[in-house]
Amino acid sequence: MTAGAVPTRRIELTLHRPWFALYAGVRPTLVIGGRGQPVQWGLGTWQVPADETVLLGVFLFNRVWRFGQAETRLEPSQSPALEYRAPALPFGSGRMRVSGSS
Repeated sequence: MTAGAVPTRRIELTLHRPWFALYAGVRPTLVIGGRGQPVQWGLGTWQVPADETVLLGVFLFNRVWRFGQAETRLEPSQSPALEYRAPALPFGSGRMRVSGSS
């Protein structure tokens, strides 16, 4: 490792959309440490610092308003696998939890 390099780890986030939703064409946005990035539904992996608590958030945006917001803090000792479940209606919050598998 070079001087100044930060040790990292990989986390897995599975984004679930409901089988029946009253919105179409909406994709989630993942926020890690205050920086947002558009993501796809399904399983994805991201690199985060290995020795720091990381704030992860997800929200949906339908060109008018944000909804489905959920966030969690992931401690270095916790499982690196998370799940997000979006709401069926275009308002309200989503659910995020640390899953036991990894």
